[in-house]
Amino acid sequence: MPIRRLHTETRYSEAVLHSGTVYLSGQLADNLDGDIRQQTRETLASIDRLLAEVRTDKTRLLSALIHLRDLDDYAAMNEVWDAWVAPGCAPARTTVQALMYAPEVRIEITVVAALPDLSGPDL
Repeated sequence: MPIRRLHTETRYSEAVLHSGTVYLSGQLADNLDGDIRQQTRETLASIDRLLAEVRTDKTRLLSALIHLRDLDDYAAMNEVWDAWVAPGCAPARTTVQALMYAPEVRIEITVVAALPDLSGPDL
């Protein structure tokens, strides 16, 4: 099976497609000045955009890895997450506290999702 990489830079690709699965790199908020709710909303919107680009969506999520700078943000992040995740389609999920590359980054989310049937037009 071929491997397809999207938005590839020197160190990473935003998305990698292989064998009916899409792997997204860790997604961040566009505006890092916001609180955890705003950063979570923006991060999930970035995930939605990338999934749509490869013709899938959050109903096909398989797993999510959430990195939080501060576990005190856990409840507020979950409020936004719970409103976003499709009913009955919650992925396997892990949430950990992590040091981030910059102090203003409050959340980073990495997801894996199933692609639609690839027997149709090329993605």
